[in-house]
Amino acid sequence: MKHSRIALLRRRWLDAPAAEDEGTGMTTTTRQVTSTALVPTANGSRYLQQLCKHWAHNLEVEFTPEQGRVTFPRDARGANWRDKGEVTMIARPDTLECRIEASEPGQLEALKGALARHLDRFAFREAPLAFDWC
Repeated sequence: MKHSRIALLRRRWLDAPAAEDEGTGMTTTTRQVTSTALVPTANGSRYLQQLCKHWAHNLEVEFTPEQGRVTFPRDARGANWRDKGEVTMIARPDTLECRIEASEPGQLEALKGALARHLDRFAFREAPLAFDWC
């Protein structure tokens, strides 16, 4: 039976031993994986606000015209991730900075796809937007 790369990464991540915090003796089982993209657009503020309003119907959202944060619960849409995921967007004059923090690689990839699909929907006149994740 073949496994996808994401499934293999996810299994490695889940099987990784918990880390012990030096000095406190506390065990940390939740690790964050992150990725950021600077998306070229002069309409970042508009897209950020539209997307935050759209997701506010189902998710925890905070936003201003310049910055937005969306929290995805660990069990969003039937998922079973280790912890919540968070998308932060910052609108600049010529770019929209998108940062994703996730609890595991599979969740990170899922949130990248959801963010890109939704932003492209709102940016239909200039879609597809260029997401260069790093």
